[in-house]
Amino acid sequence: MDASPQSTIPQRGREARISPRLRQVQILERAEQFGFWWQSRRQVARRLGVPDSSFRYCLRTHDYRCQESRGPAALVRFFETPEGLAFLHRLLAAVHLVFVQANDCGLRNVGWFLRLSGLDEFLPGSYGAQQAFARQMETLLAEYGREEDQRLAAQMPPREISLCEDETFHPQICLVAIEPVSNFLLLEQYAPHRDTATWTQCLDERLAGWSVTVCQVTSDEAKALIAHAEQALGAHHSPDLFHVQQDLVQATSLALAGQTARAHQAVAEAQQVTAQRLAELTACQEQCPQSTQGSELQRQVAQATAAEAELQQRLAACQQRHQQATEARHRLSRAYHPIDLETGRPREAEEVGQLLKQNLDQLDEIAAAAGLSASARQKLSKARRVLPAMQRTIAFFWTTVAARLASWALPATVTKWMREELIPGLYLAIAADKASTAAERHRLRARAEEVLARARSPDGPWGSLNDHERADLEAKARQCAELFQRSSSCVEGRNGQLSLRHHGLHRLTPRKLGALKVIHNYLVERRDGSTAAVRFFGSRPQPLFAWLLARLPLPARPYQSHRKA
Repeated sequence: MDASPQSTIPQRGREARISPRLRQVQILERAEQFGFWWQSRRQVARRLGVPDSSFRYCLRTHDYRCQESRGPAALVRFFETPEGLAFLHRLLAAVHLVFVQANDCGLRNVGWFLRLSGLDEFLPGSYGAQQAFARQMETLLAEYGREEDQRLAAQMPPREISLCEDETFHPQICLVAIEPVSNFLLLEQYAPHRDTATWTQCLDERLAGWSVTVCQVTSDEAKALIAHAEQALGAHHSPDLFHVQQDLVQATSLALAGQTARAHQAVAEAQQVTAQRLAELTACQEQCPQSTQGSELQRQVAQATAAEAELQQRLAACQQRHQQATEARHRLSRAYHPIDLETGRPREAEEVGQLLKQNLDQLDEIAAAAGLSASARQKLSKARRVLPAMQRTIAFFWTTVAARLASWALPATVTKWMREELIPGLYLAIAADKASTAAERHRLRARAEEVLARARSPDGPWGSLNDHERADLEAKARQCAELFQRSSSCVEGRNGQLSLRHHGLHRLTPRKLGALKVIHNYLVERRDGSTAAVRFFGSRPQPLFAWLLARLPLPARPYQSHRKA
C-alpha cells in the first residue's frame, strides 16, 4: 500500500504556511512514486488528494523547465525535487548572509552572480526579489539577536565588566559601547542626542534584566561620557590613551618632522652652493693661476663650507629632537601599565604617575627648544591635564584587584603570590597579543613565559594546589589582569567599519544597523572558533545560520520573462 499523501504533501488547511514551489515539487515527487505515466492524470490527482488542475499545472511547469533549460536535464530534475529546492534555499541564504549582510557586496552583484552561474533559471535574480529577501534576513537577524541576548543573559552568572564607549555619525548620532575583553557589542544604535541622559537611558534599556555591573568606562574626555560613567553608572572613568597620544603626535611629530624636512632642504641647497664655489675656484686655479681672484674665491668657499657645517648641525639637532620626541611618546605609552613590561613586576600608581610626568616634561622641553607654536603647546597642556586621571586608573586597578583578592578569602601567601607573580604573568601575555610589532610580541611573550614559569614553580604555592584549584585561581587571576583597559581602540575600529559601510551604502537604516550588530556578536569568529557572544556570555548560542534557514521563506520560481536565452 502507498503511504498516505498527507505525510509529504500539505493539505489545504496548511497551504498558507508552505511555499507553493515546495508544494509543486512534492506533488511531482509523489506522482513519480505512483508511476503516473501509465495512469490517467485525474486518477493520479485523486490519489494525491489535490485538484486535477493543480496537478496538470505542476506537470506543465516541469515539462517547460526541462525543455527550455540551458543546463543538463539531470540538474533540472534535481532542482525540481525537495532536496534540490532545499539546496537552492541554503545557497541563497548563504550568499546573502556572507556577501550582502557581512560584506556589503550589493544586491545587483548577487543577481549578476546568479546569471553567470546559470542559477537564475532556478532562483529569482531581479533586484526587487533580492531586496525583499535581504529585508527579511535583516529583520530575522535582529529578532535572533534579541532572543539569544535574553536567553543567554538569563543563564549568565553575575559579573563586573568594563565598557569602551564613543559616538559616530552617519550623519545621525550613533552610540557605540563594546565590552573590550570579549569584543561584544552591547550598544550600537541611533539616538537623537549624545548627552548623559541619552547614554544612560540606552544602556539601561540594553542591560535591563542582565546580571551585569559596569565597574569601568574607557572613553575620551567628553563631559557627557565622564558624567555617564561616574554619576549614572557609579563606575570609574578611565581616560583613553589613544586620544592622549593623538594630541602628543599633533603637537610634536608633524611640527618636528616639518623642521627636519626644511633643514634637509637647506643642507642640500648649501651643498650645491659649496660645490659651485669649489668648481669656480678649481677653474680659476687651472686657467688663471696668477689671478688675484683666487683669494676671493677661496674666501667664498670657506664661507660656503662654514654655512654648510652650521646647517648640518641644525639638521642634526632637528633629527635629534624628532627622535627624542618619538621615544618620549613611546616611553609614555609603555609606562602606562600596572605591570612593568621590562621586568614583570607590579607598579603602583605613584610610580606610573612619575614616569608619565617625566616623559611629558621632556616633550615640553623639546617643544621649547624647537620653538613650536602656541597651538602645539596647548595640545601638550591638554594631554598633561589627563595625567592625574591616568594615575587614578592605575590606583583603581590595584584597589579593585585587592578587593577581589580579599573577597576570595585566600591565604596570605597565595594572595601575595597571585598579586606579584600570577597576575603579572597573565597580564604580560595579554599585552603581548596587543603589541604593534612582531618583535615586541615575541619579547613580551618570552617575558610572560618567564614570569609564569616562576609563578607555576612546584616550590611555591602552585605546588600545593590541586588541578581544580589551579584552574580556578588562574581564571580569577586572568579576570584581574583583564581589568585594566587603557584604550577604546575596539570602539574606534568599529566606528571605522561603520563609516566604510555608510560610505558604500549612503545610508544605514536602524534595521541594517541591528543586523550588523548581530553579525558582529554571533557570526564573526576568531582563530579559536569563538564568537563575541560565546566569550561574553560563557555559553554557546543557537547556530545562527540554521536558525535563519528555518525561518527564511523558500525562494519562488523566477519569472520566465527574466530568463536569458
